[in-house]
Amino acid sequence: MSQNSDKTDAAERQESWEELRPQLTKLVLELGPLIVFFVANARADIFVATAWFMGAMVISLALSWLILKKVAVMPLVTGAVVLVFGGLTLWLQDDMFIKMKPTITNVLFGGTLLVGLAFGQSLLRYVFGDVYKLQPRGWFLLTLRWGLFFFILAALNEIIWRSFSTDLWVAFKVWGIMPLTIVFSLLQLPLLSKYAPAPEAEPVAAEG
Repeated sequence: MSQNSDKTDAAERQESWEELRPQLTKLVLELGPLIVFFVANARADIFVATAWFMGAMVISLALSWLILKKVAVMPLVTGAVVLVFGGLTLWLQDDMFIKMKPTITNVLFGGTLLVGLAFGQSLLRYVFGDVYKLQPRGWFLLTLRWGLFFFILAALNEIIWRSFSTDLWVAFKVWGIMPLTIVFSLLQLPLLSKYAPAPEAEPVAAEG
C-alpha cells in the first residue's frame, strides 16, 4: 500500500513540475536581459548597458523559441520596442529613448486592452484563455484591471526617469517593475476564484 502511495506522490510531483517548468523558464528568460542590463550599467554606463540589453533580448527570444517552441506576444512586442528604441539610443547617443521604452510598451499594452474592451472584446482572454477559465464578467474585470495597471506602470516610469538619476531608474526597471507586477497578479486571485465557471452538475443515474 505504501509503495503505491509513494508512486502516486511521485507521479503528482512530476506532473506539478512539468506544469511549473514552462512558467519558471519564461520567468528566467524575461529576467535574464534585465539583469544583464543592470550589471552592464553598474560596470560601464547606460549606452553599454543598452547594447548588452538588446543582445540579451534577442538571445532570450531565440531561447524561448527553441525551448518553449513559441514566443509569447508580450515578450515579442517588448523585444521589438527594445531594438527600435535601443537602436535610437545608441545611434543618437541619447538615453532618453531607452528610458521611454517602458512607457511606450506599457501604454501600448494598456491601450490595446482598454480599446478592446470598448469594442466588447477581452483581448486578455486570447492570451490567457488556456490558463484561466472565467465567466465573461471575470474576463472583463481582469482585462480592465490589467489595462489600468499598465498605464500606472507607464506613469511611474515617466516620473522616475524624469525626476531621478539614471542608476535609480535602472534599479527600478529591474527590481521594481517585476515585483510590482507579481504583487498585482497575486491580488487578482480573488477575482479568478470568484468568476471561475460554475462546476457542471453530475448526471444523476436513473433508478431501476
